[in-house]
Formats: sequence, C-alpha cells, structure tokens
Amino acid sequence: MILAYDGSRIDGSAYTAVVDLAHRTPGWLDSVVSAWSTYGLALFAVLMAAGWWRARRSGPEAAVQALAAPVIVLLAYGVNNGLKQVVREDRPCQTLHRVVLETCPAPGDWSFPSNHAALAAAAAAALWFVSARLGAVATLAALAIAASRVWVGAHYPHDVAAGLAVGAAVALALGAALHHRPHALARRLAATRLRPLLTVS
Repeated sequence: MILAYDGSRIDGSAYTAVVDLAHRTPGWLDSVVSAWSTYGLALFAVLMAAGWWRARRSGPEAAVQALAAPVIVLLAYGVNNGLKQVVREDRPCQTLHRVVLETCPAPGDWSFPSNHAALAAAAAAALWFVSARLGAVATLAALAIAASRVWVGAHYPHDVAAGLAVGAAVALALGAALHHRPHALARRLAATRLRPLLTVS
C-alpha cells in the first residue's frame, strides 16, 4: 500500500465549493473551461515562439533569452515534479470521492504541486524577460490555467497555488541569472549551427 498525504484538511471545503459550482453552471461553460484546462498550455508554446521571433530583431542577446524560455520551463517542471514525488498527495477526487468534470487520475498520480500551474507560471515568468506584453498575457493565462484545474476537479486550490509559486520562482531565478550575462552564451551559440536562430536573415 502506498502511503499518501491527505490534502483535504487544508482546503477541501473550498475545493468542494468550486466543484459543486461547476456542476451548477451551464454545460457550455464547463466545456470551455475543460478544454482550456486540457489544451491551454499550447498557448504558452505559441507565445514563446512569438517572443523568439520578435527577439531576433533586437539582437543575439535578446534571442538567447527567448530561446532559453522553453528550457527554463522544462527545468521548472522537473523541480515541481520532484516535489510531487516527495509530498505524494492524493488527488482530491480520490480522497473526497466527488464527481468531477475531468476523469479522476489513478492512484499514484500525485496532486501537489500542480504541474499545469507550474508550467504555466514558469512560461509566464520566462516571457517577462523577453517581452513585457507577452509576459502580461501569459500571466493572465497562467492564472486562468490554475483556476481551471480546480474547476475541473483535478487539484485543490493549494495545489495550484504551490505550482504557480514553484514555476514562477524557478523561472525568475534562472531568467534573472541569464538576463545579467547573456553575452557569453550568445557568442558561443553564434559559433554553432544555431547561429540562424539568433538573428534575422
């Protein structure tokens, strides 16, 4: 038997209130939120690609910062997923036995912190170093992703809050470190086959 943490003692009542509200709302709204919860992360890939496309016009250093964004997001995911394996919190749908919009994951698919929220927050934080406009759009989208994960029943509120915090913290730390010393990395990449990615042809 796998020992798991019961997160319902933290904000199980808030989770239940949100899930019950989801059942009382129009079906079209639940469909929109469910689709966003499932596919919304694709928007961040589009925003990062757009950020890189624009950054090339600002010089190799800006392009390096943009190219680093997806790498930073993957590193943030690794940290967040590592925390999942340490905490081992059961999904709320398993603990509270609620009927939810999203299929309840199997036992062992841990809930804390939310990977969706961490990925979204990391992308948003990384994009702030590329473009304030893209960063602002991504921040709003990240908050919407986090809220949607509770709405569909996949996570407790504290799961998504922690995911947002972990993703943002890792991305801000790595992004800031790169932001202060992009020149050396730009020079190294310019000497490789990746040079076309740094400037406009």
